[in-house]
Amino acid sequence: MVRRNSNFMAVVAICAIGTALMAASDETTTSMPTGDLPGWKQTFAQDFNTPAGLGEIARVYGEDIRGYSGFLDTSGNGTYTPDSVLTVSAGKLDYFLHTAGGEPRVASTVPFGYKGQTYGRFSIRFRSDPLPGYKIAFMLWPSSGNWNEGEIDWPEGGLNGQMFPASAIKGSYDDGAMTFDPPTHAYSPTDSSDWHVATTEWTPGKVKWFWDGGLVSETTVASGVPATNFRWTLQAETEIGEDATVPNPRTAGHLQIDWAVQYAYTPTG
Repeated sequence: MVRRNSNFMAVVAICAIGTALMAASDETTTSMPTGDLPGWKQTFAQDFNTPAGLGEIARVYGEDIRGYSGFLDTSGNGTYTPDSVLTVSAGKLDYFLHTAGGEPRVASTVPFGYKGQTYGRFSIRFRSDPLPGYKIAFMLWPSSGNWNEGEIDWPEGGLNGQMFPASAIKGSYDDGAMTFDPPTHAYSPTDSSDWHVATTEWTPGKVKWFWDGGLVSETTVASGVPATNFRWTLQAETEIGEDATVPNPRTAGHLQIDWAVQYAYTPTG
């Protein structure tokens, strides 16, 4: 993948600014948004107000928040060990990403269950320490587990740089890979070292991605947009790709989530 031309991104940002501001009424507040928005019915909201220590997430918040355990992550370098990674305190879900026993320890949570929904608005306030070698992929994944139905990622990227969005074109699975739309990455204007709100809006034939209320990118192939039930998965893992590095064993720090909200698509008019 290559970066988008900066002039192209400037044009996109200018053309979309009105839409972005209208679509992101919950993006400029630190408090969790509650209630419906025009065209969107809030279906789930999680503010992480109940404390939970290591190993207590499943008891306090349910097995889905704990996520899967004991499996290698996408790169094969990290191991999902939620009971040594996840806690909740001061109203924040905390991923303590670190190495123990010679293995990077990571976690992946499913905040609103595995059943999922078709179309929706997904908004999350989060931050992270700079953690070279670790990344996030906050994704919408087929509830069926069939990757050929597509995949919607936002935000995704290393925890020492800017984030990018992507949508896997449904039906494009071939030889273990998918084709993504847009074909080149657009990036968030800042990294994740401070608090930011990332929002995905998924409607029939279109996906849009916002960062603190500003439009970052959108899909271009209407026929490729997923159209089946997807579940929201908040995945922290080790880096993947040709330039990926294994985290230094001394690298350790925190990914924090303040709140997460989910809406169903309810078009008006």
